[in-house]
This record gives sequence, structure tokens and C-alpha cells, in this order.
Amino acid sequence: METITGTAAGVPFTALPPAGAGDGPAPLIVTWHMLDAPRTDAAFAAALPMTGVPAWRVHLGMPMCGARMVDGGVDAVIELAREDALMAFLAPFTHQAAAEFPAALTALREQLPVDDELVGVLGASLGGAVALQVLAAGEVPIASVALVNPAVRIRSAVGLVEDLAGRAYRWTAESRTAADELDFVARAGDFTTQPPLLLVSGERDHPELRTDAAALVDALRERYAHPEEVELVTVADLAHPLADEPGLEPAPQLPTARVVDEVVTRWWRRQLAG
Repeated sequence: METITGTAAGVPFTALPPAGAGDGPAPLIVTWHMLDAPRTDAAFAAALPMTGVPAWRVHLGMPMCGARMVDGGVDAVIELAREDALMAFLAPFTHQAAAEFPAALTALREQLPVDDELVGVLGASLGGAVALQVLAAGEVPIASVALVNPAVRIRSAVGLVEDLAGRAYRWTAESRTAADELDFVARAGDFTTQPPLLLVSGERDHPELRTDAAALVDALRERYAHPEEVELVTVADLAHPLADEPGLEPAPQLPTARVVDEVVTRWWRRQLAG
């Protein structure tokens, strides 16, 4: 079966069929890509295809990315980041992508031969914040969560975007509140369910993100009835991106992305078998 592209409730997607797909319905895993490379659903599907997973892997496009890019490029996104890294860029993108998910999921179930079991989710970088926001919202029951170099504290991501503006970020009471809402270490107690969670952290990822990733794992392990279901895997030589620039189109898989792909594939095969 070939790759399927389309839209689900207005959200563009790239869907990869299950390994060994038959005629019957299969489990569903939904992902959100990075805003670094790979920064579109199609490019992310090439970087992290998880070919050996016996489930549909549906890669959703983030706001203003892929088919929703303005004038076919990223200039409009960069302008938003320069305008206000948090309030015009990081926070609204995260909230919009999470808010779109329930309707997109319903549409995907109508378009693809997926089963009616709980869905798995994966998010990378800012897509990781989306996956965690979906989990915290609790509107859609989640079977399992995988995160790759995730932005688990949006304050850290703001610091990384400051270079686009060429100045230090100007915090206000409103932006501090917005950052608190997207601090999933502080909000670890807000998760009402405890799905198995895998966090993949690149050895060469931004130090702030690596620190936050370890803090999230610690916070969740303190709360989970089965702490061993929260796993942290460090990938040697992996920096933040999973693809080379510009990261807009599918490209050959990088060696470090292949390692990530193998890690998440093994983990998801185990989850589906269990």
C-alpha cells in the first residue's frame, strides 16, 4: 500500500501503512513534527518512518507548515517568531495543533482502515509540547506517548528562538502565564492517565532541552504507579534536528535519525504486542 496524503478536518497529513498490512483495521499512531528540520509532515515521515511498526503512522502538519505554509516558505513563521517568540509563535502553534487533534482524529478514522483502540502519539521538538498538551487535556484517551528532543518547558524554547528577534525576550505577566501553561514538568500532576512514555534525548541536543527532558522523566516517575513505564533513551551524536536543512521535502534518512527510528520502532512494537 502506498503512502497516503490528504487533509483531516483541515489538517494536512502524510500517512504510512502498517508493516505487513492486511485488509483489516490496524492501530493508529499520530505524530507532530519539529519546526526545525524536518519541518513538514512529509519530511518528518521520511526522517522517522517507523516502517517496522504494525500500525498506521499518520504525520500531521503543524500550523503554517507543509501544505499550510504561506507563499510556500517559512518567512511568515520567522516573522511571527520575531514579533513575539512566545505569544505569536510557540504558544499559539502548540495550542492550535493540540486543539485540532480531536476533529482530525475523527476524520482520520473515517478515511483510513484503523481500529477503534486508543491512539498512540509522538511529538518532536515543539511537536513534543503538542503531544503533552493533548495528554494533559485528556479529551482524547491516549495509549502511549513517544517524545523526541521535546520542548517540555516552553520557556526553554523561547530562549532558543531569541536569536531570530536579535534581542532578549521581553516577559510580561501574560507571557509568564502562557509559559506556565506549557511547562509540563510543573504540570506533571495534571495528567489524569499514565500511558507508557518514551523520551528520546539527543546527546547533542540543546542543554536546556536535555535538562528539561530529564526533569520531566523524574517528575513522571515519581507519580506513575509503574515508574518503569517512563523510559529515557539518550542517542549518541544526535543534535536537535532529525534532518538536514531546509527540511521541507522528504530526504534520505540521516544516520542519527535512523537510530531514533530504530529506538521508537522497537518501543512501539513492544507496546502494541503488550
